[in-house]
Amino acid sequence: MDELIARLVAKVGIDAATAEAAVGIILGFLRSDGPTTKVQAIIDQLLGAEAVIAAQASAGGGMGGFLGGGVMGVGSKLMAAGLGMGEIATVAREILGYARDRIGAKAVDDIVVSTPGLSQFV
Repeated sequence: MDELIARLVAKVGIDAATAEAAVGIILGFLRSDGPTTKVQAIIDQLLGAEAVIAAQASAGGGMGGFLGGGVMGVGSKLMAAGLGMGEIATVAREILGYARDRIGAKAVDDIVVSTPGLSQFV
């Protein structure tokens, strides 16, 4: 997790707390709306990911707490965490790039294609 957070801080220019919140929000969304097995493979590569996902779910009332739900709800929650639209796209690309390095491009491409609305943002 530390490596991914550091990557987001360096490449996006956000602080570590915002980066951690973004990871929790995005992974929580992928877990609920994406292909479970492939998303879990990413989560398993990140020590502490389960705790970050749980913290964001409890802070926002769970995935059902997103305004409008789905990818638009995730965008709303990320904006509430302090990210702008450009930063959201960059954070998503960086998280998926990190995942490509860990579980392979095909698995990540399958996640993007299988998660409703995600492909338009990455």
